[in-house]
This record gives sequence, structure tokens and C-alpha cells, in this order.
Amino acid sequence: MIQDILIPFLLVGLAEFGDKTQLSILVLSTKTGKYVHLIAGILLSFIIVDGLAIFFGNLVTNFLPVNYITILAGSIFIIFGALTLYHLNGYENEEVPELKSPFLSGFTLILLSELGDKSLIAVTLFATKYEPFYVFAGTITALMILSVLTVYSGKVIMSRINSKTIQKFAGVLFFIIGIWFYLSLFFN
Repeated sequence: MIQDILIPFLLVGLAEFGDKTQLSILVLSTKTGKYVHLIAGILLSFIIVDGLAIFFGNLVTNFLPVNYITILAGSIFIIFGALTLYHLNGYENEEVPELKSPFLSGFTLILLSELGDKSLIAVTLFATKYEPFYVFAGTITALMILSVLTVYSGKVIMSRINSKTIQKFAGVLFFIIGIWFYLSLFFN
């Protein structure tokens, strides 16, 4: 039982540390003060995506090829980047518009970025070898700890750096992540 929890916990935690998903969470955390709402959306998304991967295998890829999911996710990141940079143009002061729905933003962005991710495939494979419930527990615990740390790191960053600078960086980072998705189609 312990290895069924510990192996997914350690491997998913290490794989996700500094991953595009955590960078996305960091960016979102700089756009809201409603951290609990953001974390709730993020965790619900992880629960759904990883739960489906664990309990139903790679069902999503049977209906929609991973390449299509990757293109969709890349496009969403590029759109987020464009919107982030676009909304900065009308603001003369230091205030950057806050996310209208941190819950929905966190949920949607993480849902799309995790579909077809390597750690999701690893979780699916763990479920074929270990007890699925324990794999789920280890995976979600690792993702929850990383996400909470990342969101509160964003809070600290916001208190020390100009918010417009962070938002410019966030917009560019969203573009880079979107392009990264497109490039992954050619290098996998």
C-alpha cells in the first residue's frame, strides 16, 4: 500500500515541479487575491483529469488524438497570452485587472494543460500496476502541495515586484507555453 501511494507521489511531484502547469499556476496567482478560489479550481481540475486517467485509462485519447488536444491547449495558452498583454494597454496606473473568476480560470487552464501531459500518462501507467485508489491519493496529494506552494509563491512575488511587469512577463510566458505545446508535436 505504501509504495502504491509513495511512488506516484514522488514521481508526479518531481515531474510537475517547475513544469508548464506550475508556471501557469504561478501566473494565474499573480492575477488574483482570491487564492482559495483559484486553488479550488486547480484541484478540481487535477482531480477530474487524473481521476479519469487513473480509473478509465487513456479514454480521452481513444476519442480525440493527443495531437488535437495539444493543439487546442497550445492555442488556449496563446489566447491567454494575447489577452493578458492586450488588457495592459488601457491601464496607466499600477493596477492590473483581476481575474473575473479565479476558480474557472484555474480549472480551465489546468484541465487543458494536463490533458496528454507526460505525468498524466505516467499516472495512467501507475494505475495498471498499483492499486488505483492509492495512486490517485498519492498523485493528488503531490499536485495539491505543489499547487498551494506555487499559488502562495505568486502572492509573495506580487508583493515585491511591480504588477505590470509581472503581467507582461505572464503574457509572454503564456505565449512561450503555447508555442511549447506546438513544438512538442514535432519532438515527441
